[in-house]
Amino acid sequence: MSVSSSFYLGDEKKGQLQRLYGTAFESKELLEDHLNRLEEAKKRDHRRLGKELGLFHIDEMVGQGLILWKPKGALVRRALQEFITEELDKQGYSQVFTPHIGKLDLYRTSGHFPYYQESQYPAIAERDVLEKLADEDATCANLINGLSDGTYEGYLLKPMNCPHHIKIFASDHHSYRDLPVRLAEFGTVYRWEQSGELGGMTRVRGFTQDDAHLFCTPDQVAAEVTGCLDLVKKVLSTLGMNEYRVRLSLRDPESDKYVGSPENWDKAEAALREAVQTLGVEYTEELGEAAFYGPKIDFVVKDVIGRDWQLGTVQVDYNLPVRFGLSYVGADNAQHVPVMIHRAPFGSMERFTGLLIEHFEGKFPTWLAPEQVRILPISEKTLENAEAAAAKLADLGVRLTVDRSSDKIGAKIRNARLDRVPYMLVIGQREAEEGTVSVRHRDKDDLGVKSLEDFIADITQEIRSRGL
Repeated sequence: MSVSSSFYLGDEKKGQLQRLYGTAFESKELLEDHLNRLEEAKKRDHRRLGKELGLFHIDEMVGQGLILWKPKGALVRRALQEFITEELDKQGYSQVFTPHIGKLDLYRTSGHFPYYQESQYPAIAERDVLEKLADEDATCANLINGLSDGTYEGYLLKPMNCPHHIKIFASDHHSYRDLPVRLAEFGTVYRWEQSGELGGMTRVRGFTQDDAHLFCTPDQVAAEVTGCLDLVKKVLSTLGMNEYRVRLSLRDPESDKYVGSPENWDKAEAALREAVQTLGVEYTEELGEAAFYGPKIDFVVKDVIGRDWQLGTVQVDYNLPVRFGLSYVGADNAQHVPVMIHRAPFGSMERFTGLLIEHFEGKFPTWLAPEQVRILPISEKTLENAEAAAAKLADLGVRLTVDRSSDKIGAKIRNARLDRVPYMLVIGQREAEEGTVSVRHRDKDDLGVKSLEDFIADITQEIRSRGL
């Protein structure tokens, strides 16, 4: 498959060798299928398509693993956020906003610091800078040690949104009649990933989660988990991602990386196991894959070329409410500890968008496409008609451009196809006179001549229904 140079035993003083990479299958047909999938993956690579289509950029001066969303990519992200927000509004979620940093004590209480200290960003400086300086500067060494043991207050770029949402819940008094409380946020979090682990949008250091945390009574857990699972299924079915399996991630009783009592873990795992069995899909149980504060259900989606992606997640948590001393007044007038549910249908906007680019090969469905229509006047004589049509479509919220270049119509159509624009409206002299448009689709080619009103009715319905 490929070759690379390699030093014997990794020692550059020893002889230089050639490392050969190969693969083998039981039949020529299986091998050919594998090679075809590799070619298809290369063709769909979101890093290449993202650059060609102007969706996102990664700049060394900004930092590795930090995504700059360009205008077209931002439109895709906005369409996804509007979609999920509509669903959240139907289900009674409340939107909140929280800061990008918090005191270390917040994360000490939650357990994110120091449990995952090595993957956190100190807000005062990048970890590798501090560690390099620590070798030469005793002050920096003391600072690192002080942040770890609590001598210094310190702040952290938030690795999770949940501690902030917990403090919002804790800021009010709650009765059992108030529950469930559902708090949602498109919250940006930061993780220190090694540079060798980074990859385009799918493995980054700063990413935005479509995050929500639900606070409920023990009796409400089953219904709330089911609601969360239904939301993930709605997201996947809307995007045509109907081939997936479910993974139930449990704690490893032999490991010491988990917080909370075994009794609470048993209750959380039982609740998730019961919920996942109602889905009617294949699922597996995997020890040691739980978050440190609770078990979780992960949706593992198979894309159009057979690759697996872990996307939506739902977690039941009996532990963080105890660590933060959360409570509500029950029907018996006594104080009770709520159960917390974490859920994120997309997972992260960056990873999910990178997957969608590859899944659709940049050919987003019309409702999601950054540019839904491109109007192509054949000459300057019909430019005024093109501008008038554009104004009508724009008033209805359709995302479009007018190709005002002097190119011939064949070149204009070709450019629109290269840009993966779903619909092209050609306006020549006859169309201008009759108030019609010649409709072309990037995949279905020529759809014939329609009145502008009929096209507007068709495309607005397609967008509204989020059709594929």
